[in-house]
Amino acid sequence: MRAVVQRVQEARVEVDGRTVGAIGRGLLILVGVEHADREEDADYLASKIIRLRIFEDGEHQFNLSLADIQGEALVVSQFTLLADCRKGRRPSFSGAAAPEQARRLYEYFIGAIKRAAIAAAAGEFQASMQVFLVNDGPVTVLLDSRKKF
Repeated sequence: MRAVVQRVQEARVEVDGRTVGAIGRGLLILVGVEHADREEDADYLASKIIRLRIFEDGEHQFNLSLADIQGEALVVSQFTLLADCRKGRRPSFSGAAAPEQARRLYEYFIGAIKRAAIAAAAGEFQASMQVFLVNDGPVTVLLDSRKKF
């Protein structure tokens, strides 16, 4: 499972001109699910993201996590994070999970964040979405559940 995590002052996602999810200060999390991913991958990423110290304290040091600041999370499915661009000019998405598996793990991931008492909003799975954000910093982090150690 892969994630692009962006620290934001605010973010929202729209589908067909209507807002389906919005947050204030927190993290925008773009998530891609691979074939071999399991609930353990979702649990790992959710736990890592919630505790990732990428918010500044009073001395401008990255010492605070999403949980510490009581921030919010906006989770958006994005299978294109799994693009393999090594050959040719058109990305291959053969590593992406089938839609049924991806939806199940995407929803499980959102649940894992909510179970950690983090307010979470979400995009709409398999929809064409427009994502609006005010990136804070900017601070952007890439995570992959296959690269734990």
